[in-house]
Amino acid sequence: MAFITLEELANTTGALLGVDPGTKTFGLAISDRTRLISTPLLTIQRTKFSIDAVSLLKIFNDNECSVLVVGLPINMDGSSGPRVQSVRDFCINLMRVDDIPIFLWDERLSTMAVTRTMLSDDMSRSKRAKNVDKMASAYILQGVLDRLRR
Repeated sequence: MAFITLEELANTTGALLGVDPGTKTFGLAISDRTRLISTPLLTIQRTKFSIDAVSLLKIFNDNECSVLVVGLPINMDGSSGPRVQSVRDFCINLMRVDDIPIFLWDERLSTMAVTRTMLSDDMSRSKRAKNVDKMASAYILQGVLDRLRR
């Protein structure tokens, strides 16, 4: 499989697994099968690619997901930096392990938006640190779900 377009994503059915790929963790979120709402799932600590791939694919398969939605950390000016290439490389390597469809979505400001919400809710620093990645992945995935409904 290859990276899929929004049109190709719209032609699939079933739950989506959202990923906010960080340098130290993956935040994960899942949609319902009707693709109305995104729910934060968990945060995985990154280790080696082979271990990370097995963990991610197990969650993908156990939840019967149809597409992996990955947040792409594009720079604010719209350019691609080293983090974008790192995420793309991870996805390409993941598709070599298991031929799953992957949709890349611009994740600019997702972590900032989620952090701002948690701050306004007076969430403690330790709770914010524990939850920001999975909340950011839910924010990213909800953006995709909302776009699919338009």
